[in-house]
This record gives sequence, C-alpha cells and structure tokens, in this order.
Amino acid sequence: MFSLDQLSAFVAVAEELHFGRAAERLNMTQPPLSRQVQKLERAVGARLLERDNRKVELTEAGQAFLVEARRLLALVETAGDLARRVDQGAAGTLRLGFTATSAIRTLGPLLRRMSEELPDVDVILHERVTPAQLDGLLRGELDLGLGRPPFDTDVLDSRVVYREPLCAVVPGNHRLAALGRPLSAGDFAGEQVISYSPTQARYFHELTVRFLAESHPRIEQRVQQILTVILLVAAGRGVALVPASARSLGVEGVAYCDLDLDGTGAGDPVELHAIWRRDATSPVLRRVLTMLPEHH
Repeated sequence: MFSLDQLSAFVAVAEELHFGRAAERLNMTQPPLSRQVQKLERAVGARLLERDNRKVELTEAGQAFLVEARRLLALVETAGDLARRVDQGAAGTLRLGFTATSAIRTLGPLLRRMSEELPDVDVILHERVTPAQLDGLLRGELDLGLGRPPFDTDVLDSRVVYREPLCAVVPGNHRLAALGRPLSAGDFAGEQVISYSPTQARYFHELTVRFLAESHPRIEQRVQQILTVILLVAAGRGVALVPASARSLGVEGVAYCDLDLDGTGAGDPVELHAIWRRDATSPVLRRVLTMLPEHH
C-alpha cells in the first residue's frame, strides 16, 4: 500500500520533472522526497520515473499512474470538503414532514431559502398528518416535522413557527356569509358542522369543540385533512372551522368568515410547530432550524 504523502511527492516530481523544484514546492528537502518516490515505486511494483544527474522523465507506467494519482488526490480533497460541509450542515439530507396547510405559509419560503443557501442539501418531502409525522420522527424516518401539538415533549422538541386565527368556511350562498360581521359560537346553533377526527386531527378537533361548545351544532362528518373539509363545505355538506391560511387554497364555491374570538381569550389560537427529536444530532437539521421563524 502507498500513502497520500507518497502520491503527493510523485505528482510534484512528475509535474516539475526536477527533484529540487518539487522538494521546494512541497517545503521539504530532496532526500526524503526521493525516499517517498522510491517507496511508492516499490509499493506499485513498477518504475515510474527515469532519472539521472541531468534529467527526470516519466516512464510509460509513470504517465499512466500520474493520471490516477491526480484523480485520487482530487477525490481525497473533495471528500474532505464534503465532510466539512456536512459537519457545517451545508450538505446532506433532510427528511421533512409537512401538512397541506403548513405548505401555504411556511414550507414554500423554507424550501426557497434552502435552495439559495444550502444547494447541496437534498430535501425529501413527506406529506403526512401530524400523528403520522410524530410517528415518523420517533421511528427515525423523519428529521423535522411541520405539524400541530400535542406531542411528547419528553422526547420531542419544538418551536412555534407560525400563529394565525381560526376562521369559518361556509358555502358561498350560506346565510352566515351574508351577516357581514365576525361570527360568534351562537351563530352556529343548529348548523351541520364538518369537524375533525379526534385521533388523526386532534388539534383542530379540539379547537372546533372548544369554540362551538355552547352552540350545540350537529356534527355528522369527521375528517383528517383541512382541504377535505373545505371541499365538503363547497359541496354543501356543512360549515367548518379552518385556519385563516386555508383561504389561500383557492377552493371555489365557499366563503370565509372571521370569528369573534375576543371573549374566548384565544387570540391567534392556531399554531404551527417545527418538531424534531430532542436527541437529534444532524448538522443539517441544526442549520435548517436557524432558517425557520420563531414566534413567541
């Protein structure tokens, strides 16, 4: 076997065709340089250089070996650069989970910024409801999720990256759309409400139940995805509560109404969290977390 020092010594002599100039280039004296080349020739099992007191020339074997030696040295340099970039979070892979509505305000800007600042990071996207994201994080299938609480804070860490109000979505010709004011819980009395799965969409299920607790609506449909909710509303199957960013989904045949949240103490109750494992060590993850907004 031969060493990188021996390869570097040979390449320097092969390019300079002079041991003195090659030694000067490598900041070493000529005798150890000659020994490095001799050890390399013994390791290779072929004479690479013809030298006498007047000149140094490459043999046929030396010319062929020079091509591979340069390639090997370049590969080592590239590998070192890659390792440094991975350690700095500038290269690698990020497995990112997201929900449909998280893509509206947060995912797009994040991906654009990563493309500009971290072009060597591969992003593998997984569209999943929050419980599936949490499961993926715990199983090691995801590095980062964009989802909703609750989750096990003993194992998972998080940061609020977006807050927004809750609003109502109703069919375009619905009486609630014509009121022209923020809707209270009482306005939904007797209405057929499309709600959320208490297991697969627990967060929005609880927000809906909390806001409509005193109005006794008729809940006949429970679904997982906000887009599905809006499509059912457009089909005249009921009314629903959704995050305000859902207005950007562009579904026709529906109207969005603000809610009267002043008496609820809710403020902007809909939170989107960046979620990751507390024991995560990925440099890419650490770098990407610095790119996400933080809402206090």
